[in-house]
Parts: sequence; structure tokens; C-alpha cells
Amino acid sequence: MMAPAAAVPSPAGNHSQGLTHEEAQRRLQQDGPNELPSQGKRGLGVIAWEVMKEPMFLLLLAAGVIYLLMGEPLDASMLLGFVIIVMATTIIQQRRTERALDALRDLSSPRALVLRDGQRQRMAARELVRGDILVLAEGDRVPADALLRTGDNLSVDESLLTGESVPVRKAPSANAVDLGEPGGDDRSGLFSGSLITAGQGLADVVATGPRTGLGRIGQALQDVKSEPTSLQQEIGRLVRILAMVGMSLCVVVVIAYGLTRGGSAAAWKEGLLAGIAMAMAMLPEEFPVILTIFLALGAWRISRSHVLTRRMPAIEMLGAATVLCTDKTGTLTLNQMSVSAVVVDGQRSAVSAGKAMPTNVQQVVHTAALSCKAEPFDPMELAIHAAASAVASAQESGWTLVREFPLSQQLLAVSRAWNKGNGQPFLIASKGAPEAIVGLCRKLSPPERQAILEQASSLAADGLRVLGVAEGHLAADHLSTEHKDLELEFIGLIALADPLRPTVPAAVAECQSAGIRVVMITGDYPATAQSIARQACIANFNECITGPELGQMSDHELAQRIRTVAIFARVIPEQKLRIVQALKDDDQVVAMTGDGVNDAPALKAAHIGIAMGGRGTDVARESASLVLLDDDFASIVAAVKLGRRIFDNIKKAISFTLAVHVPIAGLSILPVFMPSWQLLLLPVHIAFLELIINPACSLIFEAEVAEQDIMQRPPRHPTERLFSLMNVGLSLLQGVSVLVICIGVYLLARVDHGPDAARALTFTALVCAILAIIVTNRSRRSSIFQILRIPNPAQWWVIAGAAGFLALLLLLPAAQRLCHFAPLHGPDVVLAVAAGLVCIAWFEVVKAFRRHRI
Repeated sequence: MMAPAAAVPSPAGNHSQGLTHEEAQRRLQQDGPNELPSQGKRGLGVIAWEVMKEPMFLLLLAAGVIYLLMGEPLDASMLLGFVIIVMATTIIQQRRTERALDALRDLSSPRALVLRDGQRQRMAARELVRGDILVLAEGDRVPADALLRTGDNLSVDESLLTGESVPVRKAPSANAVDLGEPGGDDRSGLFSGSLITAGQGLADVVATGPRTGLGRIGQALQDVKSEPTSLQQEIGRLVRILAMVGMSLCVVVVIAYGLTRGGSAAAWKEGLLAGIAMAMAMLPEEFPVILTIFLALGAWRISRSHVLTRRMPAIEMLGAATVLCTDKTGTLTLNQMSVSAVVVDGQRSAVSAGKAMPTNVQQVVHTAALSCKAEPFDPMELAIHAAASAVASAQESGWTLVREFPLSQQLLAVSRAWNKGNGQPFLIASKGAPEAIVGLCRKLSPPERQAILEQASSLAADGLRVLGVAEGHLAADHLSTEHKDLELEFIGLIALADPLRPTVPAAVAECQSAGIRVVMITGDYPATAQSIARQACIANFNECITGPELGQMSDHELAQRIRTVAIFARVIPEQKLRIVQALKDDDQVVAMTGDGVNDAPALKAAHIGIAMGGRGTDVARESASLVLLDDDFASIVAAVKLGRRIFDNIKKAISFTLAVHVPIAGLSILPVFMPSWQLLLLPVHIAFLELIINPACSLIFEAEVAEQDIMQRPPRHPTERLFSLMNVGLSLLQGVSVLVICIGVYLLARVDHGPDAARALTFTALVCAILAIIVTNRSRRSSIFQILRIPNPAQWWVIAGAAGFLALLLLLPAAQRLCHFAPLHGPDVVLAVAAGLVCIAWFEVVKAFRRHRI
């Protein structure tokens, strides 16, 4: 008796087509997006107010007031002009960060699979409208209130609305119009925010946005939020320490200046300016800005590589990953499965589109189709349905699904019982791992079992995914309730092909050169997994552990073998958690991919959980740190590279900021204790320097491309700190060298220049040194001549802007008076530029020494 493919039920009527695009757009305009009211975006006024509360802004404002009290309105106006420019620059940076976060929120909004124009489309849940047909499956979160029209063993967790964690059954209804109340079995209403725990079905959307049950009780959808990271905590501690030190030194400077200058009113006012300049010089306001901008824009950059960042700490951990655990199907392969061959009675028959299949091959294909879900999501089941539909019209229909035996940890097979009524026996259709199917076929002799498994191994060695297929015919009173007790007849093997993604070998090679071990974890046959691993060039692909073997292993034995094994085959989702834990116990930093409900614990346990965005469930996506939007392994590797680049650039920006604050602070405080020296840096000068430092931090270093050897370095240790002894030491040496050179320039200028000319010359040397430090810090390995050949448009904008503004301050008489400068001559400028370049000469020598050691 041949099983009919047409017996697999499919949606009918409007449910098979869904809304048209035009009608959906009309309803979207009418009802608005499917989202609940949330906190409004930060407008320009809000951002401006936040900037005005910043300590640097308040210090500049205080300096302006003091200038007015001293009867210097031009100085106050000049300072106010710088205040406006600094404020505008900061607002532009904040708006850029906001736009990046908005883009991430749009990407991370819940996704929904719907029928539109007869085609399945995955879209943002906010685009759903009344009348849309939802395609729901286990692990999905219901994105809107809907009525279940067709379904297969659908159960839903409605605890978000009812507080009851026990899932409830849902009964499909073609005519229901009322959602009813949440809770209770055998109802057709599905509520926004509830979770599909089992089964699948089609549902008709009846309410969206604030009109849903969730909207009426005022719940809010989750957004992507910037979480405090370990880097931000480290920076926060340093900023607080330096702020307290700066405020203390500010008081010391004011008192010391007033006392050493005779204690006159003018001296105390000048002392206040000196104290404010000292506080501005010590306040590392750029540090929090660097982290905020780099992490937000870094997450945005990673999203352009088809990887969504749901948790910011994942960006820090990407550069530390030592093991990348990946699925096979759809990640390493194209996820475009098709039935390639069928084996019946030991004879292999090729299957291809448009080619007629022998009758015995048709029986195997159709039995396999009856064991699949009616509306499958699994690529293997989709391929089997496609193969069965080629001859479905020639078959009879009228079959009804009676019972389903799902895949379990104990039995890697799925069986379904069908009946036509009229007293006919039940048809049992089963497919699964060849060894599991052979176990259900008890009439097979040991030689027959061995021959079947050897044939399966031969197919798997060719890189094919192999499934055993069996059927049985039982009377209603003989249908067992236990899957393992079914007695079936083996009818054949189905081999499915899923080619390797062309980008995978290069991506795997890049991982391995970066010191990242690639481990494949799959439910596939060991020979198939090894064939794909060999094609992907995964190291040590010959060593494999199967799920059953893993179940028999002690933790100690697994801990020993986990260090070398590259392939885990026939693994069920629950075993992924044990693999992750074993790797973590071996002090590895683990990135893990997953797509199912049962993968969620492993994704949470991994240092970096990566959910599949295309075929993954909502539960997996909510548990993961990253979401792989295109399910492509190469995108994971691109994200790792970007993660290393982001952390590298943060270190460069922090090191630069720390370095430039040393000479600024030194030139602010030293003249206070030298009665014969005039103040070298006034608040107006520091405000000008902030116009260079801020864009350098947030534009130049953030946009810096990854260094050529970034994927040839070993992973950084997860406990590596930004302020390591080496980093801090180099930054301080850079800063001290600039300070020494600038003091030397000042002392030399005092010999034959007036006080204002000496100040102008010292300030010019400082600006040149800062610009030189910007360029040389773009790389800790490349020479400055190599760096200048690496594109970074922001660098030239900042250098040109700084040079232009400096020229105006030095050449315009009005600007000279406001900055307390005197005119400089050509040789003076040459001296200042040369002094700036000398400051970085020693660092170039250090980099040359490093290059020779590598």
C-alpha cells in the first residue's frame, strides 16, 4: 500500500495566499505599526541639555564668567564661541550614536513569518496588519493577537498574561471571530507576547499594536539597550578617580597661584582661571564618549556584516574567542537541500527534478513525506515535500493525522500515524537516523541491519545527509503509545545533498590562523559531518564523537578529549550545553551557534551565544548575544574580525587620550609654581585643543581599518585590561616626551621672545605634537610613512581643520589678542613643527624594533 503525498494537509482558501502587498500597506497606514507606545527618542533639545550638564561645559562657562568679571568681554566672547563649537561637535557625535542605535533597534525588533501575495515572507513584526496570515512554529513568540485557523498539536505558554507557566493547547477554528480570554485549553485565540512551545499552525491577525491584549495592560516590548560593560565600568572608575584628583589639584592651583603672586584680587582671578584650566586638563571626558560611540557604532558596523548585536558585552568578547562551535546545516552549508538519491533493497537510484521515479522509490519518498510536518520549516522536510509533490497529483487523498511520535533524546526518529477511516488499519510513517529506524524494524536480521548501516555510511561519506524510512500497518487497538514499541518495516534510505557555502573554507582558514578552533556540532551522520568538515578544511576532522558516545562519557574523559575533537555528530540539542561547559572548564572562550528552543541553555551558557536569524526560533534569538541574520559562517568570522578591530581601536583612542592629557595638564600646572612664568594654557586654549581631541577620538580612531595582522594574532585574554602596564606606560612616555619638548621650546623662546610670543610658540608646538601623536597612534606596528598611505578621510579633515584654525589664531590680530599671542615668524613655525615631530621619533623606533622581533 503506497502512502499518498497529497495526504499531507495544506492551507486552503485565503489562508494560502494572505494579503496583497497593496492591501497590507493600506491597513498599515490606517492602523499604524504593530508596536506599543515606548519612550520617545532623544530629541535635539534633550541631547543639548545633557551636553550642558557635562563638567567640561560647566568649566568653560565658569571661565567665561570670570573673564567678564575681569573686564575682558572679548576673551569671554571667544570662549563662548568655543563653547558653541564644542557643544555642536558633541551633539553631532551623540546624534550619530543615536542613529546607529535606532538602526539596531529596527533590526532587533521581533520578526514574523507571514503569507503575503501567496509567498512566505519574514519581516519585522511592526509591519504586521489585521488580516495577515502568521506562520507559527515551536519556539516562535506570537507577534500580534490572532485566531488559529489551522494547526498541528499547537501549545502556547501564556504566562506573560496569565502568570501560569503550564502551556495550554490551542484548537484551530475556521470560523471563530472572538479571541476570548487567555488561559484554558482548546481555544483558538493567540495573544501577542505568548510563546509557541510545541506544534505549528497558521493564524489570522485580528489586532495589532496598542489594540492587543498586551497593549491594553500597558506592557512594553523589549528594545536593544546599551548595557554597562566591563570596559565601561573600568573607564568609569578611572574617570571618577581622575575627576577627584583634578578637582583637588584645581583647589591647590588656585591657592598656590594666589599666594605666589602676592594675593591681589587680580592674582586670585587669574588663579581661578588657572584652576579651571587645570581641571579641564585633568578631566578625561573623552573616555566615556569613546566607549559609547565605539560600542554603538561597532554594533552598527557588525550589523552590516549580517550580525545583530543584542548584548554589548559580546563585542568585547568577540576578540577573545578561542573556540567557535558551529552547526553544519545552513551555517557551513547553503541550506538548500534536495533529495539526491534513494536506496531501496540495496539499489541506489538518483533523484533529480523533472525525472520520473520508479514506483518503489516513490513509496519511500511519499512515506517520508507523511512523516514530515504539514507545513515544514526544516530544510530536509522541505526537500522531501518538494520531491513528493512531483507525483502527488496521481495519488489518492483523504488521510487524517491521528498521532505523532516526536524525536527524543532516546530515539532519533519521528513517526506519524495516519488513518482513512472505514475500518482501515493505521499507516505509520517514520523517518530518522538510520540506526534509529533500523532499531524500530525488529524483523531485520543482523546481516540485513549491517548492510543497511554500511550503505548509509557510504552515502554519508559522500557528504550526503542520510535518513532511514520505515512504515507499518496497524489496527487501531494495536497502536502503541510508546514510540520505541512500534514495529515497522524498513523500506529504504533517503540521501539529501546540501552543498558547502563557497565562502566557508577561507573563513575557516582565517579562524584557524587567528588561533580560533572551529568545532562542528551537528545532528547529522558522522561520515556526513566529516565529509563537510574535510571540504571546509576544519583541522583534525578525522576525530569525531557521536551523541551516544558523549552520553556514555564521564566528565573527566570528555575534558581530556574536548581539547582535540573537532566534530560532534548525532548530537541532540540538550548535549550542546554539556559541550559548552566542558570547553569553558578547559578555560576556552566559547562562541556557540544555535537555532532551536532546546539550544537556548547552551546559547546562554556560552560566552558568545549566536542565534540563527533565518531559521532560528525567537527563544534562541532572545537567549543569544548575537543574531546571525543570514545564517552564514563567514558572517561569524567577519564579526570576530570586527570585534578585534573595535577593541583594538578603543585601545588606540584611549592611549591617545591619555597621552595628550599629560602635556596639557603639565603645561597648566607647572607655571603655577614658577612665579617668573606666565600661564601657558588658558581655558580658551584648552577649549581649542578639545576641538582636536574629541573628533580624533570619535572619528579618526573609530573609523580606523583593521590592521593587516589582526587575524594572525592569537585571541586576547578575556581579562586583558585597557589600562595594562604596557599601554599606560607607552601613553605616559608619549605624554611626558611632548611635555618635555614643549617646556624646552618655551624656555628657548623666552630668551629672545616676549611672554605672549613664547606662549604662542609653545602652544603651536603642542598642537603639532598632538597631530603627530594622532597619526602615529593609528597603528602600534606600522611606521608613520605606512600609516599615511592607509585611507582615513577623517584624519585629514581633523588635521586640516586644526591647521586652519591654528593659522587664524596666529595670523589674525584680533585672534592673537583673544588668545594672548604675539606674532610668530617663519623660523618659529618651523621650530614648532619640528618639535612636534621629534616628540614621536622615539615611538617610531619602538615600533621598528617590534616589527623586527615578529
